[in-house]
Amino acid sequence: MFRYIILVLVLFVTSVNCKEKKKPSLSGSEPVAVEDFMASFELAALSVSFNDSLLLRKEKDSSQISYRVFKQFVPDSILHHLSWRKTKPKIFPLKRVEIKNQESYLFVKLIDANQKMIVVMCFDQENRFLSAMPLLKLDDRVSTNQISGMDRKYSIFKTTFLKKADGSTGEGSEVYVFSADAKQFILIMTDALDDKITEIVNPIDTLPRKNKYSADYSKDKVNLVSVRDGIRAGSINFFIHFEKNSGNCIGELKGVARFTSSRTAIFRQAGDPCVLQLTFSSNSVSLKEIEACGSHRDVKCAFEGSFVRKKFKKK
Repeated sequence: MFRYIILVLVLFVTSVNCKEKKKPSLSGSEPVAVEDFMASFELAALSVSFNDSLLLRKEKDSSQISYRVFKQFVPDSILHHLSWRKTKPKIFPLKRVEIKNQESYLFVKLIDANQKMIVVMCFDQENRFLSAMPLLKLDDRVSTNQISGMDRKYSIFKTTFLKKADGSTGEGSEVYVFSADAKQFILIMTDALDDKITEIVNPIDTLPRKNKYSADYSKDKVNLVSVRDGIRAGSINFFIHFEKNSGNCIGELKGVARFTSSRTAIFRQAGDPCVLQLTFSSNSVSLKEIEACGSHRDVKCAFEGSFVRKKFKKK
């Protein structure tokens, strides 16, 4: 009888241990099963959406998927297509949507020092990769807000909201569906965003302006360099918005610059490759990119040129 009890206890403990078997880690370099890879993405309800603020949220390192594990199931060429050619982004699983007896959609967060984006990937019934598409990419425009995701009809949507100077809000959207025949996402509807800006909303306008260089410098209503006092001595807060080529090339940057001489201030921030120089005179400021600031502007333009100081009128 005693031996029988011992045997039952051993079988019970073994059963519990099997049930509590630790899930394999996806942050290492060892191969994992595709089922474990899919399961690392939390199963979502019928619809899912993401706000661009999610790209600024710090994720737990324990949830990260290593590059070696990721490329077991997603071709290298996909990351190259998404502009990761020289660097490898950090990869974090977000959500999973499954269509019964059809495809599965994985939403993944990819980030590095230069860019942050959410990507939607499609897998077939056998969990084989089919296609991927950028869903939401972080921009530096303080006047816009982005929301993207999948609706109840399994359509992929991208929506951008623009806060205009007059207080109104503009909205633009794109809708995609996955084509099983073409094995790619296809645009089926677009509603263009009227993002033509007639006047800039200055996010640092109310900050103190006691420093001799604290002022607004401009070329017109859509090309502005605003400078305000910094919290620490020898520093300034600044906001820059420019538009070139009839609005086809836009740049925007807000940050803190520190004086390296009596007339020159440098913007340099940890984790950002951009290095920008502001050179002041009695009635103007000139911009010069020391290191490329491509993450804050369109490709075919740069932070450069001279802006004239505007006369301050007390409100």
